[in-house]
Amino acid sequence: MAFRKKAEFILTEQLDILIVPECESPDKLIFKNEVTKPSDLFWYGKNLNKGIGVFSYSDFKIELLSIHNPDFRYVLPLSVSNHKINFTIFAIWAQKPEKHDCYTEQVWNAVHFYNELLDNDNIILIGDFNSSSIWDKPNRVYNHSNLVDFLKNKNIRSTYHTFNNEEQGEETAPTLFMHKKLERPYHIDFCFASNDLIDKMEYVEIGNYESWIKHSDHKPLTVKFEL
Repeated sequence: MAFRKKAEFILTEQLDILIVPECESPDKLIFKNEVTKPSDLFWYGKNLNKGIGVFSYSDFKIELLSIHNPDFRYVLPLSVSNHKINFTIFAIWAQKPEKHDCYTEQVWNAVHFYNELLDNDNIILIGDFNSSSIWDKPNRVYNHSNLVDFLKNKNIRSTYHTFNNEEQGEETAPTLFMHKKLERPYHIDFCFASNDLIDKMEYVEIGNYESWIKHSDHKPLTVKFEL
């Protein structure tokens, strides 16, 4: 939250596109004068203090696709394009269902709804999934591992796990420290990309605890593609 107070720190990563869950609305995004302003942005949410923001710090333009289903409120299918290339980026902030505590259900239902769209090239799903294979329940079809397998069958893979040759649920780099506690690390933020982008991936980085804990309980996940 309070992205307006934190933008200057994440922008040191020299980003083209930035996805920020729990972001305040544009009306509240009053940045310091010395902070670089986005060239384009898209925000979605009901709570003006806490939606999801997608920012361009390059020549990319951002547009919500007309196929967007508001039933999957924070799984946003976006066209992100410039004069050279067009991406379909799903900006994700997984929400807890009313009937149980498995955050994966919303994303699971969304990827099935957007099934045909996921067959295209230049697909990215990125954000706070609030899920991990360590929380799988074998009798639950919409667990995290099944979501990963569904995307794999669409030739979409996790950039972090591919780059680091690690298995889901066995990550060595956490993306969240629950309540900012070093002894409660989890890996719940992901960037999945279609194979055509995986082949152009240069690196994947996750911020360290010491540098980011004063700003957030989550650590930034940065992925670079050479396009």
